[in-house]
Amino acid sequence: MLDLAFEPPKPKVIAGARHDWELVIGMEVHAQVASQAKLFSGASTEFGAEPNSNVAFVDAAMPGMLPVINEYCIAQAVRTGLGLKAEINLASAFDRKNYFYPDLPQGYQISQLYHPLVGEGEVLVDMAPGIARRVRIERIHVEQDAGKSIHDMDPSMSFVDLNRTGVALMEIVSRPDIRGPEEAAAYLTKLRQIMRYLGTCEGNMQSGNLRADVNVSVCRPGAYEKFIETGDPAHLGTRCEIKNMNSMRFIQQAIDHEARRQIAILEEGGSIEQETRLYDPDRGETRSMRSKEEAHDYRYFPDPDLLPLELEQGWVDDIAASLPELPDAKKARFVADYGLTEYDAGVLTAEVAAADYFEQVARGRDGKQAANWVINELFGRLKKDERDITESPVSPAQLGAVIDLIAKGDISGKIAKDLFEIVYTEGGDPAEIVAARGMKQVTDTGAIEAEVDKVIAANPAQVEKARDNPKLAGWFVGQVMKATGGKANPKAVNEIVAAKLGL
Repeated sequence: MLDLAFEPPKPKVIAGARHDWELVIGMEVHAQVASQAKLFSGASTEFGAEPNSNVAFVDAAMPGMLPVINEYCIAQAVRTGLGLKAEINLASAFDRKNYFYPDLPQGYQISQLYHPLVGEGEVLVDMAPGIARRVRIERIHVEQDAGKSIHDMDPSMSFVDLNRTGVALMEIVSRPDIRGPEEAAAYLTKLRQIMRYLGTCEGNMQSGNLRADVNVSVCRPGAYEKFIETGDPAHLGTRCEIKNMNSMRFIQQAIDHEARRQIAILEEGGSIEQETRLYDPDRGETRSMRSKEEAHDYRYFPDPDLLPLELEQGWVDDIAASLPELPDAKKARFVADYGLTEYDAGVLTAEVAAADYFEQVARGRDGKQAANWVINELFGRLKKDERDITESPVSPAQLGAVIDLIAKGDISGKIAKDLFEIVYTEGGDPAEIVAARGMKQVTDTGAIEAEVDKVIAANPAQVEKARDNPKLAGWFVGQVMKATGGKANPKAVNEIVAAKLGL
């Protein structure tokens, strides 16, 4: 395992006109549960379907319709909690959060306020080798999503799509442990990565599959440490919540703007009003959505249609036993088993599909060499073509075969890159391509020696310079490689050139 004795990153300090200030950030992440059916109905969760086509009677709040808990959604939330090393509450309950909006046909949202399904956990957010932030998870509760109001289809009317109504969400609430915009993005990235490994959330932010509410406040240096000592949130300053963020870049921009807005108000002698704000990416600023957040009375009460949810420990244990190897453990194993750097291991484990691809290539081969080919050649080419690893035209077996040809001495590294390009664009068996196209490396020392002799005989002045300055021997190596079309074994060429020049 990796050494978990890490240094926490320093909090971001923002210089105001009069004082230095530090950021304090907490996040409420809404992650859509990966499930084919909704939380309380059998309606489909398919994204992009015709408006109002995935709506059951209970989703539309038809009279007399009763919710029925989808066990799979609960299992997915428990699985997420276990992946975040969180406490699973065997007894939890659903509440009604009452508010009125056109896309909420029931007039309330079924959520969990008083007795959440998942308790305290943690996320370890790597910022750099040996530098990580441990972000505490306060709770994860399960709730149903609302519908979607559409305001841009008609100049005088709004429309409502209830397809999303009743889709299961996990609201993952962090403690105010995040200390900068980059950390906030890194935290959400790590959370997304863990859930994708677990298969509990697809994490597609563009489709609203994953979105975050970001709570931002500023305080003077040293105040956060007092909060940690006393538990008194008054040390952290008044927070403002930025709603419905679905872009890592915008999250960072919104936090930075909001922090500077609050600092300017405080340094002018004003006070921060606790409120909900929205981020306008076109203007690069936050604006007020509603104020006096704490004054909102949602009239929570236990949902009378749903009995308290009671889990059996054995059922939870079975879910725990089925958990896959998670990112931190996989990264540590790649470092230990394949001799990779933490950075390379981090790149390869960012997505589970990439990690699986690498392991297939590395099996029975040199791990570092396999990592270099996957990261530098394959990932570089895929990025250029805007392709995902799952769309790679080069299979693990094909890339492994290229590496095997290098190890056998059949091709040089340069030829291997040419071969990789052929396999990437045309496909085929690497060994057969090398044979059919005459790409095999020249290892016959007699043939190489003859080429070296030709180059030396044709360049007597260069020979004298190389004997005075051995570094110039590389020129002869280059000439021989050029004469052989890059097919000569580079190691053999270097050795023969050195011997012929008496170096």
